[in-house]
Amino acid sequence: MTQAAPHDHLGVAFAPEHVGPGRADRRLVGRKALGHWDPATRGHDPLQTILGQENVRLPGLLPLRHGRMASSPWAYYRGAAAVMAADLASTPHTEIMVQLCGDAHVLNFGLWNTPERTLAFDLRDFDETLPGPFEWDLKRFLASVPVLARENGVSQELAVQAVRSGYREYRGWMRRYATSTILQVWSDTVDAASLVHFLSGAEDSGLDQLIEKQARKRTSRGAARKLVMVSDGRRRISEDPPYRSHDLRQFAGTLQEAIDNYLHSVPAQLSSLLSRFDIVDVVQQVVGVGSVGMRIGLMLAEERASGDPLFFQIKEATASVYEPFLAPARQDNHGARVVQGQRLIQSAGDMFLGWTSVGVGDDRTDFYVRQFRDGKVIPRGDVIAPYLGQFAGACGRVLARAHARSGDAAAIADYLGTNDKAEEALVRFALAYADQTERDHAQLAAAAADGTISSTEGWPGKS
Repeated sequence: MTQAAPHDHLGVAFAPEHVGPGRADRRLVGRKALGHWDPATRGHDPLQTILGQENVRLPGLLPLRHGRMASSPWAYYRGAAAVMAADLASTPHTEIMVQLCGDAHVLNFGLWNTPERTLAFDLRDFDETLPGPFEWDLKRFLASVPVLARENGVSQELAVQAVRSGYREYRGWMRRYATSTILQVWSDTVDAASLVHFLSGAEDSGLDQLIEKQARKRTSRGAARKLVMVSDGRRRISEDPPYRSHDLRQFAGTLQEAIDNYLHSVPAQLSSLLSRFDIVDVVQQVVGVGSVGMRIGLMLAEERASGDPLFFQIKEATASVYEPFLAPARQDNHGARVVQGQRLIQSAGDMFLGWTSVGVGDDRTDFYVRQFRDGKVIPRGDVIAPYLGQFAGACGRVLARAHARSGDAAAIADYLGTNDKAEEALVRFALAYADQTERDHAQLAAAAADGTISSTEGWPGKS
């Protein structure tokens, strides 16, 4: 890697102001109105909204995107953030603004190593982050719970209990943050031990050891053991088309430009550290559901002295799905929008997090860069289903802290109040929107089945 230019001051991603008593927003949106959902007023066709995102995606990967979203209502929910953004915008909202995660579904919370090498539990992906009404994140989080519950055979009764658990932890911790100093809020973390404490209702005394074991596996060295082969005396990332491929036409001639620009976005001392590594291979990567079709590279670097591996993911960043309904991003690079939003929301982030771009004008593509794996433990729905309520509670605490870091905790706590009006409304919304997700999924699945849209089934093997 080449040496970076001096680090520039980045400015402020989002500077919240005190908005006054939160109960004043009840005149805009009564708490009972949080439960309202009427498909007749949504103002868009969900299938067309999904297809409308595809002009910026790689055409050859679109059938895979459709196939993954058609596989289940849960997979559809994960890939349909744009649909829910339009739906949320079709309903009245408060003016209590936070830095939205933008995709706070229940499996977008996980564990990874902090720079201090401790495991933290926090939100994971921030591709859609943007300042917006706090309840939009809360609704996407709570509505995801019954969708995931149905996917994994959890009863309606237990699903409702899990929604309540997620909401009550959010409200309870928001009230606590409302009386804390901002430095106390910013220093609060949820570590692996705290997560295990949340899950203590589950009869799994070895959970902490399991988490530690999984984290030790999911490192750059662990990834190298699974993904790297030696060819002609040099390490190369193994192929598994179309999920990993050396077809890098979308990066042709731009990789060094992307790396140079990335180094401008990180502190000078980190640039110095990275100068000790050489890039040895890059592949195109397909990940997740909502990101399928975006330009994503998996890059293997090696320490020059020891050969120790270090993996990076270079991921395309486009406009947030919330931008058509809110103010445009303050950043002129969507990679910077993602990175600065993540730094604002997370308690402890990836030390290698940065952004870059290639090209100019209409031909410019923005990216953000992050470390691949680094102790990441990503929950699986079937694994957390037996203790979904406890897990949702842990997520509710994390979401409250994220919103308190970036917004007015006192206003949110004041708006929600201490009675059950908001809780009952949000339970109604979560169940109604889970039903809506099933109908929207059926629409897309039918279009895939009858050939209206191209579709290919397939998920890569575990790696």
